[in-house]
Amino acid sequence: MLEQLESLQGRGTELVSVYIPPGKQISEAMTDLRNEWGTAVNIKSKTTRKNVQDALTKVMERLKLFKVIPPTGIAIFAGTIASNQLGVGDMQTFVIVPPEPVSIYYYRCEHQFMLDPLFEMLQSEDVYGLLVMDSKGATFATLKGNRTEVIKDITSGVQGKTRAGGQSSRRYERLRDMYMNEWFIRVGAYVTDIFRPIPGLKGLIVGGPGPTKEDFLKGNYLHYEIKDKVLSTVDTGYTGPEGIKEMVSRSRDILKDVRWFEERRLVQEFMRHLGVDDHLATYGEQEVIQALKGMNVQLLLVSEDLRRTLIRLRCRDCGHVENRIVDSDKVADFEANLSQQKCLKCGGGNLEVLEKEDLIEALAKMVETSKASMELVSGNTEEGEMLSRAFGGIAAVTNYRSY
Repeated sequence: MLEQLESLQGRGTELVSVYIPPGKQISEAMTDLRNEWGTAVNIKSKTTRKNVQDALTKVMERLKLFKVIPPTGIAIFAGTIASNQLGVGDMQTFVIVPPEPVSIYYYRCEHQFMLDPLFEMLQSEDVYGLLVMDSKGATFATLKGNRTEVIKDITSGVQGKTRAGGQSSRRYERLRDMYMNEWFIRVGAYVTDIFRPIPGLKGLIVGGPGPTKEDFLKGNYLHYEIKDKVLSTVDTGYTGPEGIKEMVSRSRDILKDVRWFEERRLVQEFMRHLGVDDHLATYGEQEVIQALKGMNVQLLLVSEDLRRTLIRLRCRDCGHVENRIVDSDKVADFEANLSQQKCLKCGGGNLEVLEKEDLIEALAKMVETSKASMELVSGNTEEGEMLSRAFGGIAAVTNYRSY
C-alpha cells in the first residue's frame, strides 16, 4: 500500500498527509484541521486552494468515524490525484492504522504524500539490545529499524581510581574492586530484566569508553541466554543517551552483517531439505498456499521483491469461488479482460471480482492462523536472489512430509 501511495502525485502542493499519535484527543485534532482548512484560504491558486480544502474535509470525515485514536495512532492521506488529462483528477482518501505507534503529530501539504515514518517502521522488525557503560554509569536502549528507544539510565556511585600511595592505596583499590563487582552485578541484573523478555531479541551490542565494558563481559554477570547474543563491543567517547547514538552510528555494518547471515541461513535451511529430498520443502504459490491451509508450514520464506496480487473471483452462474494470482502491475489488464476468464468448475465465463489483496499480505494472514513463522528475504544475498529467481519468491519448510 505504501508503494501505491508513493506512486501518486498531485498537480501542486495539494496532497494532504496527517499523522496523529496515540493518546491524542480527536476533538483537538479536529480543531487543528479546521484551523488548517481556514488557513488554506490564503493559497493564491484557486484550484489548489479548493483541492487542499476538499482534502482536509475528507480527512476530517474519516477521522469522525473513530471514537478514539487507535493504540498505535493513525495516518490519513487525502488529495486530488493527477491524471494524464489536464485539469482532471480523482479525490482519493487512504487511512492507515500503523503496526507500531507513531511518535509525531504532523500535518503536511505537498505534491506527494509524506510516507517516511511508515516506511521506517517496515525497514526492520529485528530488535537489538544496546548497552553503553563505564565505571560511572550505564544506559540501556533498544534499536528497531532506525528507531532507538532509551529504556533506562543509571549511575554507579563508584569512585574513580586513587593516586595515593602506600597501604591506603592498596586498601582503596580492594574496596573499589568490590564496588565494581557490585556494579557489574547490578548492570547484569538490569540487562536480564530489560532485554530477556523481548521476544525474538536478535542480539546485544555493548559499548562505552575504556576497558570497563570488556571487564564486564569477561565476568559471569550476564544471563546465559543474553550472553550468547552479545554481537560486539564498540568503543565510544560518551556514555548516556549520547553514547547510545554514537554506538548505533558505529554499529550499522555489524547489524547489516547479522541480518545478511540470518537470511542466508534461512534460505540454506530450505535448500538443505530440498537437496536431501526429505519432502519437507515446498515452493510455488499454489503449493505453499495449500500447505498453509493444511496447517503444514513451519517456516515461510517470501522475497521482499514479490509484487503479486491475489484476486478472489466468484462465478455468477454456479457460485464457485476461486483465487487467481497475477503480477500487481497487470491487475488492471486482468480485470479489463475478465470476460475471457473461465470458471474452473463449470467452465462459464461469467466471473466477478470479490476481493483483491497483495499476495504478501494474504500470506501473512494465513501464517497468523497456521502457527507458522514468516520471514521476508531481501535480494542482497546470493540465496535471496535464488529464492526470487528460481523459486518464484515463495518457499516453505513444512512440519511433516507431503506427497
